[in-house]
Amino acid sequence: MKRLIFINKAKNYITTVTVAALSTLAISLPVSALTKTEPAACNLNKLAQPLYEVEQRIQYRQLDNGLQVRTLPLKNTQAVSIASQFDVGSRNEVKGQAGYAHLFEHMLFKGSKHAPGDSYTQTMSALSGQFNASTFFDFTNYYLTIPSQALELSLWLEADRFRYPSLNETTVKNQQGAVLEEMATSIDNQPYVRKAMEFLLSQVEGTPYGHAVIGSVADVKAATPQSLNAFHQRYYRPDAMQLSLVGDIPKQTQDWIDAQFSDWQAPDIELTQMDDLKVSPKPVYGEIVDERGPWPAVLFAWHTVGSNSKDAAGLALLEAYLFQNKSSLIQGTSLSDPDQLLSYSIPLTMTHHGMTNLVLVPRARTSLDKLSKNVESLIASVAAQTLDDAHLCQLKQIWLNKALSTLDSPSRLARSLSATQPRDKLHPLTGPWQRIDAVSAKELQAIAQRYFIGNTVRLDLLPPWYIRATKSILELLPKEMSDSLEESVM
Repeated sequence: MKRLIFINKAKNYITTVTVAALSTLAISLPVSALTKTEPAACNLNKLAQPLYEVEQRIQYRQLDNGLQVRTLPLKNTQAVSIASQFDVGSRNEVKGQAGYAHLFEHMLFKGSKHAPGDSYTQTMSALSGQFNASTFFDFTNYYLTIPSQALELSLWLEADRFRYPSLNETTVKNQQGAVLEEMATSIDNQPYVRKAMEFLLSQVEGTPYGHAVIGSVADVKAATPQSLNAFHQRYYRPDAMQLSLVGDIPKQTQDWIDAQFSDWQAPDIELTQMDDLKVSPKPVYGEIVDERGPWPAVLFAWHTVGSNSKDAAGLALLEAYLFQNKSSLIQGTSLSDPDQLLSYSIPLTMTHHGMTNLVLVPRARTSLDKLSKNVESLIASVAAQTLDDAHLCQLKQIWLNKALSTLDSPSRLARSLSATQPRDKLHPLTGPWQRIDAVSAKELQAIAQRYFIGNTVRLDLLPPWYIRATKSILELLPKEMSDSLEESVM
């Protein structure tokens, strides 16, 4: 089953970071990207109109037990996408439970009270349904797309596995093996990943975000049907769930939802609340050596803020401007004779914390220190002056185009609706856009100064000594010779 936790397919933040362990960048500032231009009007209201139009067609209600339901009928389709997101992730795991949220995600595909064994997967396959799930620090979601004629059956199956999962010795043991294999494949058998993961997690050690989403080998092995059942009873509850349906919605749908979910009672235990992390950013340097490493790389990270923060919208635009888009400053440095082979960045935005990251893999002639200086120079330039109106408008339009593309995929749209923040409860599509649209150039500059200047976490990812020695020699050679040798090898 494909997974996307913290690491894409193994979902662990640092898996992402290490998949990128073969990535790089050098940063000579593209002058054109930072030069002031004549102010340009930025009115994207017309482009954003589809968000408002679609949002007006969303039917929202909340059941008495707290479950939030959003339905969006679409014409000219015979399928319906269902997404269910629970407010439970690795941040809810106490000591000795690292990996429970992810393990439990696996368990929900392995039988329930009225649909034992592989009934769920077999039924979905027989219907030509597409289904998957993912686990993150703050949430776990489940999603599927099925023919609309099978909606009533699918809702029954969803409710049965969420409410009455089958947790027995056999299924627990089988899924422990599956998770441990996933952990080995995506983390322990990959160069740099395990040590890099531990290094990054140590930056927030002692907090709910201080351990890997995929969990630890010891805790996953120690899980029992009894301990997993207790986890289920506490966190899988209607008042921690958002259910969204997008597509061909039969008129009986609300009745079917009520029949399966309305009598589900929330436990007496209060929902777990968490405050934003209080992190005092500071420069941190570390290095790891992995004998399996094919080439050196360097990982940079910056502590930022969570999705609830007033700075979250501006931060998203700044990350895109620096590292994310095809027109980003980083990509601009790759247009001619770059110092890098590759660059890779997937910002982590959690509810109560955030971390921007960048992985760079150097050219043969370029040292990791040179890449570090390039990055520092790039960020300093952004923090020193405000972005011109034209570039700010472009950033907002890129964000908006991505949001609009979600409207073209019922499955992605259903998942987006089920991930709605509390403040956007009645405005799941336009609320985030309005915050993006309100960001000013001065805010971007202030965010760069607040979170990026002088607070870089740097981790050098180093291969065995003979590769490092060869690399050091190449750095001393004349540029033309080093580039020629590099080209002949590649």
